[in-house]
Amino acid sequence: KITAINYARTKNIPFLGLCLGMQLAIVEFARNVCMMNDAHSIELDSKTTHPVIALMPEQEGIEDIGGTLRLGSYPCVLDKNSKAYALYGEETIHERHRHRYEVNNDYREVLTKNGMLLSGISPDGRIVEMIELKSHPWFVATQAHPEFKSRPNKPHPLFSGFITAALNREKEK
Repeated sequence: KITAINYARTKNIPFLGLCLGMQLAIVEFARNVCMMNDAHSIELDSKTTHPVIALMPEQEGIEDIGGTLRLGSYPCVLDKNSKAYALYGEETIHERHRHRYEVNNDYREVLTKNGMLLSGISPDGRIVEMIELKSHPWFVATQAHPEFKSRPNKPHPLFSGFITAALNREKEK
């Protein structure tokens, strides 16, 4: 996944990351743009010196992890200058989640300083919900699962945006 994400990022190919896809997009960006060679998720490498994806704080110390996911619908506030905002057409959205790892807030500054837009944040400002790359034509990722809200006759805005970006790229060839 990280190799595919790198390819999409460096070749300006439209990219949509969902849940682990967003987490690994951040890992790839941290490694190859922010120069943190061993950046990783602690879920996949507990010994990384750059845990850009970490256990949610409320999960720390829990040994019996059954039933402890961040599960269900949660609000997200979109940056008005983001592709996500343009797609949704509103500032506060609600998306479904199923995870226990999230962006490590200790790395927000270095990620944004290197060109990542934290385009969706929880209303309390604590959780990064969506990211985009400012210098990329269409690189969007979300911690949520938009597939749960997409229908054949009413596609989710992120899927519509992704398909449109892919079709536009193909036309430009």
